[in-house]
Amino acid sequence: MKEALYYQVREKNQILCELCPHSCIIKPGARGFCRVRENRDGVLFSLNYGQVTALALDPIEKKPLYHFLPGSKILSVGTFGCNFHCGFCQNWQIAHQSTAGEYVTPEKLASLAVEMVPKGSIGIAYTYSEPLMWYEYVLAAAQKVQEAGLKNVLVTNGYIQEEPFRSLLPYIDALNIDVKGFTEEFYQKVVKGKLAPVLKSAETAYREGKHLELTTLLIPGLNDSEKEIEALVNWISANLGTEVPVHFSRYFPQYQMDIPPTPIETMYRAREIAGKKLKHVYLGNV
Repeated sequence: MKEALYYQVREKNQILCELCPHSCIIKPGARGFCRVRENRDGVLFSLNYGQVTALALDPIEKKPLYHFLPGSKILSVGTFGCNFHCGFCQNWQIAHQSTAGEYVTPEKLASLAVEMVPKGSIGIAYTYSEPLMWYEYVLAAAQKVQEAGLKNVLVTNGYIQEEPFRSLLPYIDALNIDVKGFTEEFYQKVVKGKLAPVLKSAETAYREGKHLELTTLLIPGLNDSEKEIEALVNWISANLGTEVPVHFSRYFPQYQMDIPPTPIETMYRAREIAGKKLKHVYLGNV
């Protein structure tokens, strides 16, 4: 546990959290939407600081990052907590658990990353749950990993305010941002958030010169229409260019959602549509 960054104390010790666009007003003794930032007598604490609940050496392509040091491996680390509540969450066992993991200091994590170099690892990927809700720890660890001469990767939903995001980016080498759909209705009803801040994060990372790839999980009847895919592709082409790699992943029933898996034909059609404007389009979970 550690005092959080980016918050204001209001009347009656209520706290305005300024980390993500939810802008939660948190009463004393309560937690924010992410479930990992708690108001204790007018001080906001990060409950998951240093709590590692998942650790594995993965191929970089699994993040997925296909154009960032391909063929290498990366030590992937995660904790609990997320600022979205997706009924289709693919990592819900990690993101929604509430028990503490093994405490690992930022220095120890950087040391572990160095130990993995002989096995082909290039650094640390903050992933599995939502690393931006692990903000204080990721910021501290990424600095230590960078000092060790290794890479930092974020696999994220991109739902963060611009100021904390810009403060973190100098220590980040590559990102895969999950654009979960391309309508505000989908984000509000299914994800419990907003689309615009995610697109803003993608633009910010791109303009800061970071390696960027995007992923969209296609869910039948919710975000897989040709019209929506075309709108997404047009936005990427206009705002990020045609070289940014895009991954369409096939949905399978998970967590609270029992919609049948995405038809293979839908996946191929998405790739066909995207391929008309974008140079690097990939299919996952097929």
